[in-house]
Formats: sequence, C-alpha cells, structure tokens
Amino acid sequence: MATTPPAGAAILDTLGDFTSRENWDNFFKLRGTGDSFEWYAEWEDLQAPLLSLLLQVGGGGGGTGPEILVPGCGSSVLSERLYDAGYRRITNVDFSRVLVADMLRRHARARPEMRWRVMDMTDLQFTDGSFDVILDKGGLDALMEPEAGTKLGMKYLNEAKRVLKSGGKFACLTLAESHVLALLLSEFRFGWDMSIQAIVIESSKKSAFQTFMVVMVKGKMGVVNPVKSLLDQSAKFCNMKQANDVIHSLEKENTIRESYSSGVDVVLSLRDLQLGAVGDLKVIIPGRRRVFILGEQGSSLYCYKAVLLDARKRTETFVYHCGVFIVPKSRAHEWLFASEEGQWHVVESAKAARLIMVFLDSRHANADMDVIKNDLSPLVKDLEPGNPEEEARIPFMMAGDGVKQREILQEVTSEITGPMVVEDVVYESSDEDQSSMTETMYRRLIFKRNSGLVQSEALLVRDSTSDKADEKNKKSPSSSKKRRNQKKGPSGSKTILRIDHSYLGSSYHISIISGLSLITSALSSASVSGTKVSTTVIGLGAGSLPMFLRGCLPFLDIQVVELDPVVEELAKKYFEFSTDEQLQVHLGDGIKFIGDIAVANSGTTTQLNAVKILIVDVDSSDLSSGLSCPHPNFVEDSFLLAAKTYLIEGGLFIINLVSRSPAVREKVVSRLKVAFEHLYSIDLEEELNEVLLASPSERYLDINNMDEAVIKLKAMLKFPVDVESDIKKLQKLQ
Repeated sequence: MATTPPAGAAILDTLGDFTSRENWDNFFKLRGTGDSFEWYAEWEDLQAPLLSLLLQVGGGGGGTGPEILVPGCGSSVLSERLYDAGYRRITNVDFSRVLVADMLRRHARARPEMRWRVMDMTDLQFTDGSFDVILDKGGLDALMEPEAGTKLGMKYLNEAKRVLKSGGKFACLTLAESHVLALLLSEFRFGWDMSIQAIVIESSKKSAFQTFMVVMVKGKMGVVNPVKSLLDQSAKFCNMKQANDVIHSLEKENTIRESYSSGVDVVLSLRDLQLGAVGDLKVIIPGRRRVFILGEQGSSLYCYKAVLLDARKRTETFVYHCGVFIVPKSRAHEWLFASEEGQWHVVESAKAARLIMVFLDSRHANADMDVIKNDLSPLVKDLEPGNPEEEARIPFMMAGDGVKQREILQEVTSEITGPMVVEDVVYESSDEDQSSMTETMYRRLIFKRNSGLVQSEALLVRDSTSDKADEKNKKSPSSSKKRRNQKKGPSGSKTILRIDHSYLGSSYHISIISGLSLITSALSSASVSGTKVSTTVIGLGAGSLPMFLRGCLPFLDIQVVELDPVVEELAKKYFEFSTDEQLQVHLGDGIKFIGDIAVANSGTTTQLNAVKILIVDVDSSDLSSGLSCPHPNFVEDSFLLAAKTYLIEGGLFIINLVSRSPAVREKVVSRLKVAFEHLYSIDLEEELNEVLLASPSERYLDINNMDEAVIKLKAMLKFPVDVESDIKKLQKLQ
C-alpha cells in the first residue's frame, strides 16, 4: 500500500542525509519489506502526463516499447504501474542493496522482464546512448541538499545525458526548488528542448508542495531553444507562490537563452562549452571560434579570458591536436592577438588542429609562469578534442624571441615612446661553440609598446687590448665611453665591444638598400659628379640604417627626423651613432618636416633637377589598427601627397610596411597607387616586412634594365649587400 510522503522536514528527520547509502539502507530496513513509498505524487496523478510522454516516444500496449531507465527508483510503484501499462523494457537502479533485494523478491515472478540493478545513479554502468527515456521521481532532489552543493547533482545529470539516446527524453519529477531548477536550466541550456508543467493533484490529496515535471529532449548540440512553459496559473495549483517562483525563473532563463541565440558574441564560461554551447568539443569543426572565460572561483587560482579556435583548414601537417597559446598582457592589444584575423594567423603558425588562446591581464601580473601553466593544465584538458588511445600532451606556447643569453644595459621610459630597453643578446640559433668566448652578440633596442618587433639590432664585434693599452686609453677624454663596453678577457686582456656599422641586422633594411637599384643611374651620376643626393630618413631607432647609408654611399646627404630626444640619446650612448656634415638629426614631427618642405617646393618655379630619397622607418604606437609599421598617419592621403610634392621631379619614397592583415595591407597599397604613378614591392616572405617603393614619375627610374642597374649599384656600395636576391622579389604593383 502506498503511503503519503511526510513533509520535507519529517523526511529529513527520518533519513538524516539523502545522499548516504547507509542511511537509505536503514530507512528501508525500518520500513520493512513489501511496502512502497512515494515521493511527491502518486500513480493516479502521474498516469496521464507520463503515458502521454511515453506515447510520443513510441511503443506501449503490446509493443516492445522504449528502453526506460528509472534512477534512484526506491520503493515507488511507478515502475510496476508502467510495466502493467505495457512498458516492459524498464531498468531500475538504486544504490541500496536492501531496497533492490526487496524489489526483486516482489516483482521477479509477476514482472519477469523488468530489470533491477544495485548502482549509484551518479556513476551509471551503462554504455552511451542506452536508453530512450529516463524517468526521475525525486532522485535529483535527493542529491541536491542545499548543504551538499551541486557536485552530486551535476555528476548525475552528466551520466543521465550520456546514457540517453539522441532524441531521447529525460523527465524529472521535482519540487523545482530554486537551487534545483537553476541547475536543470543551466545544464540543459544548449542542445535540448525543454518544457515544464505542473502535476495536477486531486484536491483531497493536495500537499503543501507542488510537484512539477521538467522534460528535456536531447537534440543537436549548440542549438539554444527557449524553455516551454506549460504551467496553467489556475486553482489547479496547490501552491501559487511556488508556481510563480518557477514562472519567474523561466522568464529570466529565456532572456539568457535569447541572448545566446541572437548572434551576439556572448562571453561563455568553460561549463557552457562543456555543455555544448558551441557544439561537440570532441570534434574539430573547421573555422569554429568562440570567446569564453576559463576557470572560476573555487576551481582554479585565476580566471582567464580565452578564445577557442579550430583550424580553418583540415591538413595532415598538424603538429599538435590541441595547443595552448599564452598571450602576455603587454601584447594583448596587438592586432595579431586582439583581432580575429590575427588570431587565425597564430593558429596557422602554431600548426595545431585546435588552439586555446589564453590572455593574461593585471590579475596575473605577479604570478610565476609555471604557476599559470599548472593552473591552466586541468582546465584546458576539458577542451581537448577527440578520444586519443594514448593521452597526448597539450603543449603551452608563448611568443618569444629565441634569445639564449640576455644582458640588459638600460631600461628607460620616455613620455613619447614609452618604456625602452637596450640589451646585448646571444641567440639560440647560434651555430658556434657555446663554450666559446666568440659567440656572436647583438645589441638591440626594444620599444616595449611593440615588443613583438625588434626596432633596431646591431652587430657587436670585439677588439682585445692589453692592460697597458687600457691605461693609455684612460687618459683619453673618450675613455669613459669605451669602458662601458669593456669586458675582462684571458691573461689580463680586456675585450672592447664596438658596433659594426657595416652590418645591417634587419632584412628589410637590406631590401631598402637593394631597392635603390631602381634609381641606380641617378645615384651613379651624382657619385661621379660629386653631387649630394638629398636623403631623408623618418625614424632614427638606434641609428643603424643612417650610419650604414653614410658609410656605404658617401655621396648621400642624410637628414634624419626623430620625434623622441630620448631615442637619439640611446643611439649615441649605446649604438655609437654620431652626426657630421653628411648626417644630421632633426628632432621633431616627421610629418610636419616633410609637409613644410612640400609647401616650399610647391611654390617654386625653378627646375631642381635632382633625385631625392624619402624613407619612412617608424613603428606604430597603435597596434589595434592592424599596422605594426608605419604609424597609420604616414599612409594617410595628406602625407602621401606631401611626400609626392617633396620628391617633385623624381626619386624614391620608401616605406617599411608590417601588417598581418591583408585588408589593411591592401588599403595602404591602394592609397599609394592613387598618390604615385609607379609602385613596387619587395616582399620578405619569411618575415612580416614588405618594402614598398614609390615614385611620382619615370624620371630617374631604371625599370627597363634592372640587371645592369644591380651591377652598377653593387659597384657603388662600400659594404657588401646581396642585392640580387631582393631584386628577384621585386614586383610592380600597378
């Protein structure tokens, strides 16, 4: 005989702890054998809604019917009534051996096809997709004691979703208390059709608690549908307050679901991804990208903004099935990491089928990188695709510069340029004997606002002097500068490090020199006649390019325009930059400098009859624009017009262009095509740089005989330059 369930407090007093196997065993022993116990509602109240639900699945009557799982079955008569209604394939599970043994004795003969298993509902021993229907009558509520939290409830729901077939139905009979309903709504948010209705109880049997039936239908992952409310706000409800609370919760949930399905790029949580917000995480979906929050309070030390990216093209050349790319705070604003287009470049470079890009911010400022990686490791494991037979390592990657040895000479912050670092480095790729004192060293100037690019790099060469010679040097007024670059060598000798100005550390600088082949005849004429060729370089850096130009082509009259006086100080102090009659520096705005000359030139009526060179070699402080070099202002129409006027009769306008965005690059090229009649490119495919060379007219251009022009240029150069290799890459863009 069925008994009316005691009120919540009385049940709690009887059991003590709903999640304890021992307590349930004792509970069923005390109740004795052959007795039944109903949670919330009896068969007479459940018959109509349940049979209607099962008919929609199929089966019933004399047919085979669906495979039904009743987890946490207890001693309810629900299963036997369904069996008697024609649903024979019912599997009942409960973790109480006392209960299962009693139920077997009661039903083995009368209902032989019904199965009973001693099993923990949070750890079901069934294969994936075993059941068409799951009927939970109070099981979830029992696991969700407020003091116990959501851990057991989440484990159970994960198992229920796993063993349910696609298109299957999970019916949960519950009191729909706020913490239970919140879990159901969030756990079945993505890829499930969800509805809720109230179980109508005969007025003579109404209790203080209203029972609800929440039905979840397993659909396509990633789809977000609103929750259907089948609640009728009438006198049928025994507890209008309880019903109204549920209605209010559904309204809030549907607002959330609407935001997910509206196309707005909502920031998801890791749990959202695990629940199928972007589809099946075990499968690589080419081109899938989603921003989400990785980690949460209680599960990790930190929270992280992250982006999940599945490679856009399937290829056999993937090195990793899944990788993590950590972006430090100092670089998070760069186009490469801040833009979607840039992020796909990183995915291609990483050669990973799936890349998890993790952004560090001020919260992680004082954290050791090993701590960060240890914190991330268990989190990203949940995002790993596939089911590899052998556990594959998920590598951590981070943008680096390949430096093996580093000595920082000075760190300084300028109001104009921001933080800067001068350092001596030895690279990892050095082929020399690592124990040797002759490892190649370079001196670098780094602008931290754009740490992904080395602004200037100079080769350091060693001159060894004896102690006696050093004593003589100490008497020289310039000895203090030399001592800064001295290091102790063997046998009391000292090694003086000096800058080799015949070396160009940047490939694009070599391409700039090679590009002068376009005006070789004009340069040759100037060299022979002793005429100076006016050359303006905007952007000093460490002074490597101007110093090379002065030594390599002595007939150039070089004017360098540098906005930041601190940069000039560093160039002189650490890179042996110096000025003379042939090479001068103007502190100021390069755009204004060229603009003023252009205004003067536009008013002249005389034929200047002289070739000019204008080189723009500056980085950008606004990396979000998609341009790393130059600053966007140097490719605006107004400046390009001024540059054209500056060149007047002819010459070369040369820009070092660095942009990972094809759209941004095309925009720059289009503007140059409008401003200049002739436009050429030397694309350094192995690097990011592209050298653009423009001229307002054919005058001085040797475009019809480049082979001879290359030979002439090499003959003029005082330092060796591989001009041929760059000119092979020269392309006309008009």
